[in-house]
Amino acid sequence: MSTRSVELLAVRRGFGLNAGHMQTALIGRSSLRASRLAYGCWRIAGSWDPTEVNADREAQGRKAVLAAVEAGYTLFDHADIYCQGVCETVFGKILAEVSGLRDRIVIATKCGIRRPNDPEGAPYRYDFSAEYIIASCEQSLKRLRVETIDLYQLHRPDYLMDPGEIAGAFDSLRRAGKVREFGISNFAPSQVAMLQKACSMPLIANQVEISLARLQPFEDGTLDQCIAEGITPMAWSPLAGGKLGDGAHRLLPSQEGYRTETMNAELDAIAKARGTTRTAIALAWLMRHPSGIVPIVGSTDPARIRAAAAADSLILSRDEWYRLLVAARPEPLP
Repeated sequence: MSTRSVELLAVRRGFGLNAGHMQTALIGRSSLRASRLAYGCWRIAGSWDPTEVNADREAQGRKAVLAAVEAGYTLFDHADIYCQGVCETVFGKILAEVSGLRDRIVIATKCGIRRPNDPEGAPYRYDFSAEYIIASCEQSLKRLRVETIDLYQLHRPDYLMDPGEIAGAFDSLRRAGKVREFGISNFAPSQVAMLQKACSMPLIANQVEISLARLQPFEDGTLDQCIAEGITPMAWSPLAGGKLGDGAHRLLPSQEGYRTETMNAELDAIAKARGTTRTAIALAWLMRHPSGIVPIVGSTDPARIRAAAAADSLILSRDEWYRLLVAARPEPLP
């Protein structure tokens, strides 16, 4: 039996009593229930360049996804821009190979970012036109090999967004059975409120960068709005590109200046006292917040994927939480 067959068989068996288990929670004001940690699929093609994707890189991505399934992750996060759709394609192949997997998970994906020179001469831009939203959704459905996307999100705010036009596209996709629920990503509270006023359905999630190295959502109204409106905050880069974990990986320009030495020292001290890892404590710190933050774990290393899952069983005390906050702030609490 091939290595690939053994992996797939292990996952099928894992759906029984030996499967990893996480606590679950509803996503926003919806009936979607998923693990309190999400697995981010942005790296499963092994590159941002589709021409660099080969069988070995796909196999590594497959191992990562199956490790997440075995560890108990049931929320899988995508975007059509990830390796120009190849990550969705890789995931779709896994869904086709593993019997019953689709029924056990929640699939989230995003649209709205358009690459430069598509078509020729076009700039990098955002596009929330109804035509583009609907066409993007249909392409994601094909790549993922599913009939319905559980959670469809707008990736980054389009300066030209028309809330009424977006609402119409959402209504169309829901009536056609192509999307169950909708959300946004990287939206400011005022933008969320503007779009929600036009939509007949609740926006159930807002995916934003949140970590000990990026505290703005705690102070700019994002998490306050999530609590007030029943929106689930999903935290991308919850380990600050790896700076709060086992090392930096593919940092964004905005993350290169993050200074995490003091935070890491405090994370290590609490991790040692708790008998766990720095990664688990950093994720548990987010999950302690009453807004119900869902960290998105993006590693493709099966060992790190499993280690991150340990955060699900940790509840930090108020004193531990504030020790980390104080270590993270550039200035003392007022």
